[in-house]
Amino acid sequence: MALEFDLPKTVAAFVLIVAIGVGILLTMPMGMTTDTVLMMVLPSMAAFGAIALAIGVKHGEYRATQ
Repeated sequence: MALEFDLPKTVAAFVLIVAIGVGILLTMPMGMTTDTVLMMVLPSMAAFGAIALAIGVKHGEYRATQ
């Protein structure tokens, strides 16, 4: 059985992974403030994740045609 992702499943998994990462950072007892996490970490995490997802999708499309 192949694992098949469509757009809603992919977006849900992406949001879930980012939310888990941000949630863990917000609850950890370290020196990073909530403002820092939400204004710096969250956008950079989302941007990097979107770039990595786009590269992964394109690589998957390439592999599927070869």
